[in-house]
Amino acid sequence: MENLSSNFIKDVMIKDLESGKHDKIITRFPPEPNGYLHIGHAKSIIINFGLADEFNGKTNLRFDDTNPLKEDVEYVNSIKEDVKWLGFEWDNLFFASDYFEEMYKRAVLLIKKGLAYVDDLSADEIREYRGTLTSPGKESPYRDRSVEENLDLFERMRNGEFENGQKVLRAKIDMKSPNINLRDPVIYRISHATHHNTGDKWCIYPMYAFAHPLEDAIEDVTHSICTVEFEDQRPLYNWVVEQCEMESTPQQIEFGRLNVTNTVMSKRKLKQLVDEGFVDGWDDPRMPTISGMRRKGFTPESIRNFVRETGVSKGSGAVDSQMLEHFVREDLKLKAPRTMGILNPLKVVITNYPEGQIELLDAEINPEVPEMGMRKIPFSREIYIEKDDFMENPPAKYFRLFPGNEVRLKHAYFIKCEEVIKDIHGEVIELRCTYDPLTKSGTGFTGRKVKGTIHWVEATNSVPAEFRLYEPLILDNTDEDTAEEGKTFLDNVNPESLVVLQGFVEPNMRESRPHDKFQFFRHGYFNVDPKHTTVDKLVFNRIVSLKSSFKI
Repeated sequence: MENLSSNFIKDVMIKDLESGKHDKIITRFPPEPNGYLHIGHAKSIIINFGLADEFNGKTNLRFDDTNPLKEDVEYVNSIKEDVKWLGFEWDNLFFASDYFEEMYKRAVLLIKKGLAYVDDLSADEIREYRGTLTSPGKESPYRDRSVEENLDLFERMRNGEFENGQKVLRAKIDMKSPNINLRDPVIYRISHATHHNTGDKWCIYPMYAFAHPLEDAIEDVTHSICTVEFEDQRPLYNWVVEQCEMESTPQQIEFGRLNVTNTVMSKRKLKQLVDEGFVDGWDDPRMPTISGMRRKGFTPESIRNFVRETGVSKGSGAVDSQMLEHFVREDLKLKAPRTMGILNPLKVVITNYPEGQIELLDAEINPEVPEMGMRKIPFSREIYIEKDDFMENPPAKYFRLFPGNEVRLKHAYFIKCEEVIKDIHGEVIELRCTYDPLTKSGTGFTGRKVKGTIHWVEATNSVPAEFRLYEPLILDNTDEDTAEEGKTFLDNVNPESLVVLQGFVEPNMRESRPHDKFQFFRHGYFNVDPKHTTVDKLVFNRIVSLKSSFKI
C-alpha cells in the first residue's frame, strides 16, 4: 500500500524515533459507535493506520463507547467492516468501556488530590456559570466540598442513589482560564441506561474529554491524531494524563478535517436523513458514508488515493467532490469490463435482416487492457437503442439517428432509419430501419463514412435491468448557524438526487453479482446494487459518468 506523502505528523514521528523518545509508533482509530463512518472518517483511518504501517508500528481500533444512549452494536459491526474494506487491519480491538473501572479509580484519585468535586448544579446552571470567551466563569457553590464528602457522593453516584442530571463530577482546574475547556469541565455524569457492552453494571459514565486521554495512555499510544476542533482541548487532555498520574504520556496532534462540497459530514445530520426517510438507510448510495460509497460502487483504492491526494495539513477547506469522482474513474478504467446498456429503450426493427437469425459479434472486454480478452455480443433483426439517440426533427449538426439518416451501431453495422411508428398519442414507439451487411465492424469497410455511432442491445436475448442515477443529495453546504430563520440543511435536499430508469443490458450480464462493476458505453461506470438485486432482477447504481471537467 502506498505511503502518505511528507507531512508535519510524519515529521514528528520521524523525530521521535530518531531521538529515542519512542522505539515504536502506536496510533489508534477511536470512533464513537453512534453512527456509520463517512468519508471524513476515512481520512482519519488512512492517516492513523497508514503512518503506523509506514513505521512498522501498531494501530488499535478502539470504540469510544462512553454514551450508552446513542451507541449500538449495529454501529460497532459496521465500523469494523468499513475499516477492513478500506484495506486495514487493527492490531488490537478495544472498547473505552473495557477501562471503566480504571477510569473510576483515576477519578477517585483526582478527588483525593483535591482536583475533582461533585456538583449539584444543573446542566443549564453549569453552562451559565462557565462564562464566555470574553468573561471569566463563576465558581460553583459546591466547589469547596471536602474530599471526604466528594468521595462519599461519588460512590453513591456509582451505586445509583441519584437520578439522571442530579449530580455530576467536575474537574477542579480554573474557572478564570481563558480556555473554556479548563473551567472545571464535567468528567462524569449519571445515566441510568443499558450499555451495549457492560449492560447495567454502570449508571455513571465518563465524559469523552476525560475518558479519551486515559484510553490513549492505558494503551501506550504514542501519537493521538485527531482533527483540529480538538486543538483547544489539548491542554485538558494533557492535564488529565498528568494529574491522573498515567505512566504513558501520549502526544495529541491535530490535522485539518476533510470536507467535501455538496456533502453533509455531520453524523447527527446523516442520522436525521435516515430517520426522516430522505434516504433508504445509512448505506444509501447518496450518503457520504463508507457503506454508502461501497454500495454505490466506489473502490477502496479510489478512496485511499483521494485521501492521499488531499494531503495532511492544519487547513480544513472543502475539497471538490469531482476530485473524488476523478479517482474512482482512474481506478475503474483499467478494471471495469466494457458493455452496453440501454437505460431508456426504443425498439428498432431491421427489416432487411433475416428473421430468426442471430449472429455473434466480437468486442474487446476492455480496450485499454487487451489481456482481458474478448466478449461475444448477439445481434439480430430486433434491437433496442436509447430514445435520446433518435430525433424526428433534429437540429443542425445532430449526427445520431433521424429519418433518412445513417449511423453506425457500435461493434456492428450501419443502419438507416426508414420509418417511424407512433402510438395513438403521437409518441414514437418503434423505428423501422435497414442495414448494410457490407459495413460490419472489423471488416475494414471504407465505402462511405457516417458521423454518428450509437450503442444498442439485442432485443430477444436482452436482460431487463434497473438503473439508478444519482446527483448530489445536498444542493449546497448551507451552515445551519447562518441559515435563514426556520430553515435547516433539509431545505437543501435535492429532490432530483435519484432517477430510476428501466432498461436492458447484454445477455452476458445475466450472471452479474452484487458489487460487480462495468463501464456502460457512453453512460459511465456502474455497480451491481447489493441491496436490491435479486435472481430475477439486476439493479445498477451509477458510480460516476464517463467524463468530467475536473483536472488533478
